[in-house]
Amino acid sequence: MGVWRKCVGTWIRRYATEGEAGLETRSSRPHTMPTRTPAEVEQKVPAARAAHRQGPDVLGPKTGVPARTVSRILRRHGVPRLRECDPMTGDPIRASKSTAVRYERARPGELVHMDVKKLGRIPDGGGWRALGREATVGHKHKHKHKHKHKQVPIGYDYVHSLVDDRSRLAYSEVLPDEKGRTCAGFLERAIAYFAAHGIIRIERLMTDNAWAYRYSLRAVCAEHGITQKFIRPHCPWQNGKVERLNRTLATEWAYCQAFTSNDQRTAALAPWLEHYNTERCHSALGGKPPISRLAPT
Repeated sequence: MGVWRKCVGTWIRRYATEGEAGLETRSSRPHTMPTRTPAEVEQKVPAARAAHRQGPDVLGPKTGVPARTVSRILRRHGVPRLRECDPMTGDPIRASKSTAVRYERARPGELVHMDVKKLGRIPDGGGWRALGREATVGHKHKHKHKHKHKQVPIGYDYVHSLVDDRSRLAYSEVLPDEKGRTCAGFLERAIAYFAAHGIIRIERLMTDNAWAYRYSLRAVCAEHGITQKFIRPHCPWQNGKVERLNRTLATEWAYCQAFTSNDQRTAALAPWLEHYNTERCHSALGGKPPISRLAPT
């Protein structure tokens, strides 16, 4: 059966003495840990952190505990990292993630998420990813490197995206700006794309509080019977599904290879999007692509 003899012997012995309860999975933690930091010493670490508001490298010598052990003790006691605390008071300053519990809508189209990702345009001939830093960095000027490809500003692209909460079906376009009229036009085309893939009605649209979203999408939402929903200010994780899509776009499309022109990168978006929706395995969908949760069209 592909099981070690010693393991089988352990199960037989437990079953003989405890019955079926003896077959329950148990912790592999050892019964004794001679090298574990004593409890009285461990208590000194959180107290020193509260008193000095310093990192493990400073707290280690003060408490007589190695710096790596200090880090483990602080994590074990739930002490936030220094970057998450106010430097003067030591109090946590990051907002609590009220949507830490994962959720998923029951049907496609019940809720969609919309956002924009800003990308620097690629100069003709390619940037430093394609040519290397030696080819794109010129002489030093006042102790700073002068970038050849930045002598003439080339601006930014704005990647508008819409993703379905239930199926994770995604639609993206590279547009020249993020103004209200541009956002409204993108939403119209995204609605048509979703309809062509079986999501004939969108019930709710969730966005951040950008001016273009708050005021310029009203007419489109009213025409299609969509209810607008806005996340709390400074809480981007509430729109986490499209934020995660933005990260995937960056790693698997925008920066996955060295493009030699901006048009080349833009042209690569549509094929990648087709791959994302129909072939790419999605961990939240049990290793299946978004199209697996949609009715055939």
